[in-house]
Amino acid sequence: MREVYPYPNSLDGNVSVERLAPRMAKLLHSHDRVTSLVDFYGFTRPNAASPDELQNRIDDAVHQQMGQNRDSAHAFSYVQQYEFEALLFSNVDAFAILPGVSEAQVTELRAIHHQFPTPEHINNHPDTAPSKRIASVIRPYGKREYDKREYGYLVAQQIGLDAIRAACPRFGAWLTRLESLGGAGQ
Repeated sequence: MREVYPYPNSLDGNVSVERLAPRMAKLLHSHDRVTSLVDFYGFTRPNAASPDELQNRIDDAVHQQMGQNRDSAHAFSYVQQYEFEALLFSNVDAFAILPGVSEAQVTELRAIHHQFPTPEHINNHPDTAPSKRIASVIRPYGKREYDKREYGYLVAQQIGLDAIRAACPRFGAWLTRLESLGGAGQ
């Protein structure tokens, strides 16, 4: 058992370093460790060249907020390259669990996946973000369009963390860091 118990805390969109850093610093008063899982393109004018650069900016801002109150290792950010839905391309066969999804739709998603080295690379224009690609292909039974909040977690659960982390190295590295916290007790 890894003894890591995540607790979600939503910013409900409009994510910025100025909103995220104080929230993370404040959470350190009641939690042993704090991290983020936010989408790079979910940021309001991130003004950063990459998710890694944005993570560094967030971490610096959190540490400034914390001052001398806490060890800087207690807070670390993770910015998902592009968006969460890219992780769902780790195994597009999992979309078949959704009602009304056809083999032709899964095949279409598979073709998208094969255009990129990893699911984390899927995005080459704002109109072709992973969630928009999925929504353009998937039309579940009884729904006008794919609802990422309703179906994303079901598909991710069907895929499983082992498969997602194997296909998505940045995300896998963040999970490994989270798992290393288990039993640390600090």
